[in-house]
Amino acid sequence: MKDVLVDAVNAQINAELESAYLYLAMSAKMEQKNLPGIAQWLRIQWDEEVVHAMKFYDFLLHRDAPVQLEALGRPEVSVNTPLQAFEAVLEHEKYITDRISKLYDLAAKETDYPLQSLLQWFVDEQVEEEENARAAIDALRLVGDSGPGLFLFDREMGSRKPDRAA
Repeated sequence: MKDVLVDAVNAQINAELESAYLYLAMSAKMEQKNLPGIAQWLRIQWDEEVVHAMKFYDFLLHRDAPVQLEALGRPEVSVNTPLQAFEAVLEHEKYITDRISKLYDLAAKETDYPLQSLLQWFVDEQVEEEENARAAIDALRLVGDSGPGLFLFDREMGSRKPDRAA
């Protein structure tokens, strides 16, 4: 692999791990607000982001390229309501989508077909990630920040099961 691609994939590993750390911090915040279902949903999102980072990690190792892990900073979590949390999730997923798109463009420019193949999976995954966040935002706009609707939404979010293939 060309050095420019190795560096870019290593940067994406870090971005995925930062995403995981952000979602774990958001999960703790929702748990503190007595919203265990939303906290569970975010914790599963944390797990998915770790899986995503490991896909890139393993890809580099399979291509005999070095993995360079960087330090993670403290995640900035300033959400106070479930709606704010899912709006933050959507904005973060858009950021990751942009990073994946730029990485795909670089892989195409450098004619690295194996990396393009891996990234196509991530392109599709990001469509799903943004769709899930939008669906949660739409539901929360209907139910509001308190009451029985939020209780039921929280319960539904808690029914999410981990997807280790993610």
